[in-house]
This record gives sequence, C-alpha cells and structure tokens, in this order.
Amino acid sequence: MRHTLRPDELPAHARSLLDQGFRLALVAGHDDTVIGRDALRAVYLFTAPDPDRRVELHVELDRARPHLPSLAGLSFPAGRFERELHDLFGIVPDDHPLPRRLVRHFHWPRGWHPMLADAGDPPDFGDTDGPYPFRAVEGPGVYEIPVGPVHAGMIGPGHFRFSVVGETILNLKARLWFVHRGLERLFTGRTPESGVELAERVSGDTTVGHTLAYCLAVEQATGLTVPAAATRVRAVLLELERLYNHVADLGALANDVGHGILNVHAGRLREELLRINDAVTGSRLLRGAIHPGGATVATLPDPDRLAVLATEVAELAHLALEHSVVRDRFAGTSVLTRDQAADLGTLGYVARASGLLVDARHDHPFLPTPTDHVRHTHTEGDVLSRFVVRVEEFADSVTRIAALTGGGAQEPERDRAAAGSGVGIVEGWRGTVTHRVETTSDGVLTRVKIVDPSFFNWPALPVALADTIVPDFPLTNKSFNLSYAGNDL
Repeated sequence: MRHTLRPDELPAHARSLLDQGFRLALVAGHDDTVIGRDALRAVYLFTAPDPDRRVELHVELDRARPHLPSLAGLSFPAGRFERELHDLFGIVPDDHPLPRRLVRHFHWPRGWHPMLADAGDPPDFGDTDGPYPFRAVEGPGVYEIPVGPVHAGMIGPGHFRFSVVGETILNLKARLWFVHRGLERLFTGRTPESGVELAERVSGDTTVGHTLAYCLAVEQATGLTVPAAATRVRAVLLELERLYNHVADLGALANDVGHGILNVHAGRLREELLRINDAVTGSRLLRGAIHPGGATVATLPDPDRLAVLATEVAELAHLALEHSVVRDRFAGTSVLTRDQAADLGTLGYVARASGLLVDARHDHPFLPTPTDHVRHTHTEGDVLSRFVVRVEEFADSVTRIAALTGGGAQEPERDRAAAGSGVGIVEGWRGTVTHRVETTSDGVLTRVKIVDPSFFNWPALPVALADTIVPDFPLTNKSFNLSYAGNDL
C-alpha cells in the first residue's frame, strides 16, 4: 500500500501506523533527477506482522527548501534515519532533538551531500566541522578510555569512548561511519543482474541475507516469477548462513571468558560448515547461488551430517554453561531489558534474547507458508540469553533445513505484475535485512536502499553496557556481534 503525502501530513499518518503496531523499517531519500523529475522525495516504509503488511509513505519535497517534520519524538529509529537523510541528501528534519551529523564523517566539508545527483566527485577532506562532540562526563575519579577506530582483528573501523570510574562504565559512545563506501549509489544505472555482486558484498558474513532481500525486491519491482523449488533452496541457504556464523560466535564468547578450548572446537565446527557451504554453492561464504528469478546450487546439504554437527554444538554449549566461571560471567552481564529493546527498535537475536518475538521468517515470510517463532528458554536480555538464543537457533535451523530438503508437496508458482518498485524483507542471521529498489520501465535500477539489522542494534550496545565494567566490553560486544560494513554503507 502506498500513500503520497505533503510534509505536514506525515506525522499524523506515521503516528496512526505506529499506534496500529507497525514499525518503521526503512527511510529512503530519492533524488528524482535520475528519473527526469527535478524533485526530492522521502519514502517511509512501515511493516507489521500477522498478517504481513507493508505501507509506504511518499513525501514530495521542494528542492529549494527540502524540509520535513521530524518523527524522532514518535520513533527512535526515525530520528537516526532522518539524520542520515540530512547527511546524504540535504533533507532537513525540522525540530530534530539531535540534529548533528550521523553518516557523514566530521572531516567531510559542510554542504556536500553525496547522494544528490549533482554532488560530483568527492571534495578534499579537511577538519572543517571541528572535533566530534563526545559527551563529557565529569566528577571525582572520572576518566576516559578511547578504543579504536583501528582494531587488532579483521573488523571495520569504530571508535568507542568510555567514561569510567574505576572499572565501572558510566557512559559509552560508539562512533561509527568512518568508512562510507557509497554502496547504494553504485547500484544506480545497473541492471538487476549486475547488482547482485554488490548485494553479496554489503556485509561479507551476510551474503545470503542481503542478496536474497535484494532479489526479492527486484522480483517485485520487475515482475519476475521464482520457481517454488528455488524458493526452498533459498531458504536452505539462509539457514546455512545462520549456522556457520552462530557457531563462530559461541566459540568466541567462550574464549572471551578464558575457555579457549571450546573456541578451538567451535572453530573446527565452523570449518566443517564452511566446507559444506563450498560443496553446496562453490563458495565458502555462499556467494553466486542466488540471483533474480531463482537460485543455483551444485547439491543440497546432507541433513544427517548437519544433525551430527548440531549434536556437537549442543555438547559445546553444555560444557560452556556447566562451567561455573563461564556461567557467572554470562549471567546478568550487560542486560538489555525488553522495554529498552522495544524502544530502540532492536532486531534479530538481540531482540529475541530480550523477550521480543521479532523474526521475519514468521512476520514477513518469503516461503508460501510462514514458520513458527522459535521459543527461547532465556529471555532476560543478558549475555547468557544472547548465548542460549544462538544455541537454540542453531538447532532450529538444522531442523528447518531437514524439512526443506525432504521433498514433499511443492507450492505452485505465482505470477507477478511489475510494480516499478519492490521491497525484500529477510531474516538474516543477525536480524531483519530490508532492501527497497526502484527501476525504470525497462528494468534498470534507479535507487536501492539497504537496511542491515546492525543499523537498529548498534544504539543498544551502549545501553546494555551502562553500569557494567570495562573488562566485560569485549564479551558484551561479541554477544551483539554487530556489522560495521552493514552499517557504514
């Protein structure tokens, strides 16, 4: 469903949708010069489950004065999307409570908005906007610990500024967006098929999640029909991606509290899963399998082999949680309450570990029959809960793969009408991945908007760390395991 609004009509429509249980899934800026219109536009996508519902609010803007009323007072994620709109398109959210830069790094010059059609080449960088305005915490014994943006591991750049007394964290600021790759703009002018290589590389550990979301959006926009068998293969690949990522984090969490031997075993299991991925798709990271209109694999995974691995993962988790030191470090550490998780709009296992039933496999299914929510035994929002949720989701994914590869009745293919725009929503291993595309009448991409679950979940990390201790930061950070690349597009 689509509504075109004036800017002043936006708050009332947004409030009505939020009151009906919708969430704001995406906000996309558009410079319609690329489609022959001298105008700016903002698109707000609201989604709701039971049944799957999607509503788009399109707001036409005056290019000479592109202003919008801010929705930050209604939705925390809206405030961050609005800051992104301002940074990349120059669209101004009026009365925003925190109208400072978000995406554009502070040594990008003022007045340059890279997603505008006439932005031109990137200008020279300089310290034109002063130092980053970190929140200063003062008082007896307060000091700061800076960490990053360069880290020892193979992760993206991010700066963490701790304000502490002794070891207790009073305030943590996570500063991201050191690397803006201009990824969304690289899609413009491409064919849907040539856009796949970009979608696969949005965040390397979420190849399937992003590629599938992109292809679902393209298929809706262009009217492509997907064979039922290919839809099932896509679902198998999505679960395979969940498996190797979850087991890696289970081992890393054990390692962060000194149980290194379990990390070694988890690494062995991850390697086995990567080899299964390679046998299935020819790529350890599952690249090259999903494309607009279908999916191509060399073989399907052996459910019996996966069941053996699931038994070993369960044993690994049992050994971890039966160790008193491990359990003591996990339990009650860095709690994100249910209300906090809901207010921030968190997604994926972070949300589910805090007791929220949020899962696009159920809420926005691409399979003909939606799947049930996974019922979790620990939902206290601490590190322990985030660990156990991952253990339970590993076992559930193995069960799903066995069902999907077991044959049975095939759903009929459904014809689609080309819509010119499309939305793809997928439950990636970190959480809900959303892509929205617009195309010309002959199928060329004019706009691709990407939302990785890390965009929603990064603000929850400092909240969970309040009143914890500095030594628990690596453990907590791993329990969230957020993507820098998926965030810094």
